[in-house]
Amino acid sequence: MKFDRESWFVAIAVAVLVVSLAAAAVAATDGSGSDGHEATVEGWTPDVGDVDDAEPPTEPGVATVGDREYDSLQAAIDAAKSGETIALEGQFDERVTVETADLTLEATGEGASIDGGGEDTVVHIAAENVTLDGVWVRESGHERSNEDAAVHVNGSGSTLSDVRITETTYGVWIGEAEDVTVADATIVGREDVPETERGNGIHLDRADGAELHDNRITTVRDGIYFSWSEEVVASGNAMWDLRYGVHYMYSDDNRLEDNVAFDNDVGYALMVSQNLTIVNNTAVNNDGPSGQGILVKGVDYSEIRGNAVVANGNGFYVYNAHGNDIVDNLVLENEVGVQFTAGSSDERVVGNSFIANGQSAYAPTNAQIHWNDTDRGNYWSDARPLDLDGDGTSETRHQPAGTVERLVHEQPQAAVFAESAAFDAVRMAESSFPVLESPGVVDHRPLAESPHDEWREYYANHDY
Repeated sequence: MKFDRESWFVAIAVAVLVVSLAAAAVAATDGSGSDGHEATVEGWTPDVGDVDDAEPPTEPGVATVGDREYDSLQAAIDAAKSGETIALEGQFDERVTVETADLTLEATGEGASIDGGGEDTVVHIAAENVTLDGVWVRESGHERSNEDAAVHVNGSGSTLSDVRITETTYGVWIGEAEDVTVADATIVGREDVPETERGNGIHLDRADGAELHDNRITTVRDGIYFSWSEEVVASGNAMWDLRYGVHYMYSDDNRLEDNVAFDNDVGYALMVSQNLTIVNNTAVNNDGPSGQGILVKGVDYSEIRGNAVVANGNGFYVYNAHGNDIVDNLVLENEVGVQFTAGSSDERVVGNSFIANGQSAYAPTNAQIHWNDTDRGNYWSDARPLDLDGDGTSETRHQPAGTVERLVHEQPQAAVFAESAAFDAVRMAESSFPVLESPGVVDHRPLAESPHDEWREYYANHDY
């Protein structure tokens, strides 16, 4: 049968009109509309332990330097010489400053805590190569403008290990100090303080070369906040019940790997930075007012690879971003798999699996976005691949964000017609026969099968 281009356009126009009118009718008669896709993650429970499972020591504090004992921690710090270790046990009700390099403050016996009494910064590390190990630091001041923190680090090369930080505004503030390490810390803010008035868990301000590993952060504003900090490696951290799990601002050449962010507004907020490496992270149930798994805003020339974004509002939200590789990610059960907007361009989007999202993709644009013209595209669970030669890719292109998707996004009531003949006609014209060059996203070589073979059991096998 001879292909009639004009007849196809007429059919498409009629189909869109029918769907639009039907959607309007549903809205008029129902009045409730659609709540959209409710994402669930069955079998996945984050194992972050109980952050409230400890009691601070109650015995008066004793600080030991060599064979000398002090009931004042500040007195012990002032008396200690570079290279010495101060052994702490019991509770110290004071705020202290460390100005001697190469000191170690280490909890011993039944443990040690330093209570700031709700004022100012509790521990100020002003010297290089200071170690704070196993100590509980609590009750900083309440003023964000004063940078009130449990621990304020200005000494390069310092290390915080296995510390516990509670009832604080900022947890750890690292300012103008290089090569600081924070590892195995538990940081819990103040639940009775509104989120907008809280400080951040770990705040980096010109803190190049920091190492942040295996920390647990909750009930603060942002879990880890970057400002003008480069060459930072953050791995194995768990962040929940926050505004943003991780927040980059003006911070280039950083690596974020094997972290998990869940039950936040945004899992990972990547903003105004470049040359980031974002690999093997997990973002689950980040569905607050913004509701993004991974937000990519004003970010250029970065690698975003092998991440799992599951049951968020938007899996990815890409805004005014350029030249990034978004590759081999699992995008599962989000309300929208990926949204591209604000002139994002030159993105390489290949090898990703878009599975069971309420809407695979959305691109409010008047142009077509061609993600790939190579030999490999992405897997789309709502596509109908035609792999005739058995090479794993479809001979027909797929348009996950086109006329239908834009209509459903703008008029959610139209989703009830998702499997209708009218929708099918539009999709066929946009994908199988590229005669209707409608705006949106085009995948030229969609994958016939998901490269993420483990996705069904992914979360049942992950502990954090």
